Amino acid sequence: MKSVVINKEDLRYNIEKIKEYAETNLPDDKGRKVKIIAVVKANGYGFGIVEYSQFLIDNGIDFLAVSTVEEALKIRQAGITEKEAKILMLSSTAVKEDVKTLIENNIILTIGSKEAVEVVDEVGQELEKKIKVHLKIDTGFGRYGFLYDNRDEMIKCLKKVKNIKIEGTYTHFSNSYYDDKYTEKQFDRYMKCIEVLKMNEIETGMLHVCNTSAFIKFPNMHLNAVRVGSGFTGKIAFKNSMGLRKIGYLKSNVAEIKVLPKDFNIGYSNAYKTQKETKVAIIPCGYMDGVNIQTGRDMFRMVDKIRYIVRDIKDTLKKQQIFVTINGKKCPVLGRVGTYHVTVDITGKDVNINDEVIFNANLKHIDSSIRREWK
Repeated sequence: MKSVVINKEDLRYNIEKIKEYAETNLPDDKGRKVKIIAVVKANGYGFGIVEYSQFLIDNGIDFLAVSTVEEALKIRQAGITEKEAKILMLSSTAVKEDVKTLIENNIILTIGSKEAVEVVDEVGQELEKKIKVHLKIDTGFGRYGFLYDNRDEMIKCLKKVKNIKIEGTYTHFSNSYYDDKYTEKQFDRYMKCIEVLKMNEIETGMLHVCNTSAFIKFPNMHLNAVRVGSGFTGKIAFKNSMGLRKIGYLKSNVAEIKVLPKDFNIGYSNAYKTQKETKVAIIPCGYMDGVNIQTGRDMFRMVDKIRYIVRDIKDTLKKQQIFVTINGKKCPVLGRVGTYHVTVDITGKDVNINDEVIFNANLKHIDSSIRREWK
């Protein structure tokens, strides 16, 4: 039976490393330690959102962030209270039903549009209470948030509200792992918005802009708080200068073994043909389990098209292959990765039915029904 394996000691090590790094950099503008907000979206980066959240809390993290209403409710319904951990909803919404649900479950809302502000203020009036929110500014991402260059509308909108308490103001960097100049431009836009908010005597609350990559690369941008997600998993998109350990892998078992003759096709589209008699193992894991899943491969810009073409050519010349590990030995996957199965070359290796197989899979794409094994 397949499962996702998470090493608790490695995760605890990463948590401590991140806390140390936050503490060794400058304190915030009020002399306090920089607050760590743990982003637990995508089912806790595949670790299981409830178990992962509880582990973070047990190791000194008391502020979480999610992307969906469902994620927020899952944490609260598991018995994790506001006293144990605040939860910030990172997506702005003007859907009244969602706003009410989040408030009922003590979730801090994000407001990022005139419509969202009006709905949250209206619900606050109905409940006769001030609703806790974080204000989001879009400094060049194109998703949630008031546009940075339309500050007048933002100020006008916020000055009207009576039932909203702003506890934080933030933005999100679009390419902090690669594009330093654009990140600095976004930061400058954000700080100008903060100046305007303060000039108009609008409370900003805690200031936070850093995701994992910006947290590591731009300590001058830590401000009052940082949002760390993939950093805890150790799987980050650039050189790991902090010594973080990569955590989590997919485990399965050998389901079937057979010997295929020479010139025998394997998988869909006959993508692979055996060059000789080949002993293979069938493993019940595929791309629906996060195996060989690529994310963020868009083709909107010519530079992206060229980059991916060059990468594919390099991979082809290198005869790039996917490997799994069986009994400590690397075994290549033959043919295309299927929905729920792969065929693996085990020629010359001592492999038996039910032997353990380890995949370096994208855990975020593994169904929540798959068991999470903490060890």
